[in-house]
Amino acid sequence: MAGKKVLIVYAHQEPKSFNGSLLKIAVEELTKQGCSVTVSDLYAMQFEPRATRNDIVGHLHNPEAFNYGVETWEAYKRGGLSKDLVEEQKKVQEADLLIFQFPLFWFNMPAILKGWMDRVLVQGFAYDLSKAYDGGLLQDKLSLFSFTTGGGQEMYSKGGIGGDIRYILWPMQHGIMHFCGVKVLAPHICYAPENVSEEKRKEMLTAWTQRLKTLWKEEPIDCSPEWYFK
Repeated sequence: MAGKKVLIVYAHQEPKSFNGSLLKIAVEELTKQGCSVTVSDLYAMQFEPRATRNDIVGHLHNPEAFNYGVETWEAYKRGGLSKDLVEEQKKVQEADLLIFQFPLFWFNMPAILKGWMDRVLVQGFAYDLSKAYDGGLLQDKLSLFSFTTGGGQEMYSKGGIGGDIRYILWPMQHGIMHFCGVKVLAPHICYAPENVSEEKRKEMLTAWTQRLKTLWKEEPIDCSPEWYFK
C-alpha cells in the first residue's frame, strides 16, 4: 500500500539462498506497491548479537553489578544507547510492518536475529513493566515471520515428531512481538525448500508473491494462547 513503511530484518548468510529469493521478492513487490522498504541484512551488517556493556555509552547506572536490562533501560531514557541500537530502533519506530525473514535453526530463529531482538527491543523503547502485550509501546504496527524449515510440513503437525509449528511460534510471535504491542499476521512458512523439486520451489516463491499483493488487507491473528495450543 502506497506510503506504508516496511522494515525487513533478514538473517541469512547467502544472498543466493532460498531465503534470499524470498527477501528479493518482498522488496520488489512491496516497492512496486509504493511502500518504502528498508532491509536490515544482519549478516552483511555484521550485526553484534551479544548483549554487553558496549551497548551503553557513558556511565553505568550501577557500576558495581552489571544488569543488562536495567542499564539499557536507563541508557535509553538518557539517550545513551550505542549507535547501532539507536539506528535499528529508528527503523522499527518508523515502520508500519516488520517482516522477519530467516531459516529455522533448532526450532528457533538464528542467534543473530535473536540477538537483534534482545538488543533492539529494550525496556522503555518496546515495552515497560506496566505496558506490555496489548499495552506494549510498539502498538499500531504489524509483524510477519517468514521462514524456511529443514523438515517437511508433516513433521511440524500435531501428530508429527516436531509437534505443531505453532508451538515454535509461541515465543517469537507471542513472547516478543505481542509482548511489545505489535499485531501479528499469520506466519509465512516454506517447508523444506532444499528437499523439494525446482517446480515446487517456484510454486513457493509464487505463493509468497501472491500473498504480498493482498497483505495489507489481512487481519492479524488472535494473539491468545488458544491460537497456539488449541
